[in-house]
Amino acid sequence: MNTKEFIGKTLDIKIDRQYGTKHPKHGFIYPVNYGYIPGVISGDGEELDCYLLGVFEPVKKYTGKCIAIIHRTNDDDDDKLIIVPESKEYSNDAIEALTEFQEQYFEHEIIR
Repeated sequence: MNTKEFIGKTLDIKIDRQYGTKHPKHGFIYPVNYGYIPGVISGDGEELDCYLLGVFEPVKKYTGKCIAIIHRTNDDDDDKLIIVPESKEYSNDAIEALTEFQEQYFEHEIIR
């Protein structure tokens, strides 16, 4: 799957780990909404994951724009899309800061 094809597109996502909720296994609190694109299967066999940035309240679904991809260089099959409201833009540094709670454990690069 070429996740780069999603950059710049408006996507409907489903949130299964809402802002402020606790991860069921690792116990950390989600500082952003985290979900997936229903029906789009990534290289790991699961639905394609995404971070929703710029929405600081829990939501169950959202329609937003994909501005970047976090590509895990030590886990090629688990890219994460960065979804934001249509009017928002985030720098690579801001994306790093907002996703650090999870991405600090992986080698990765941000693809635009």
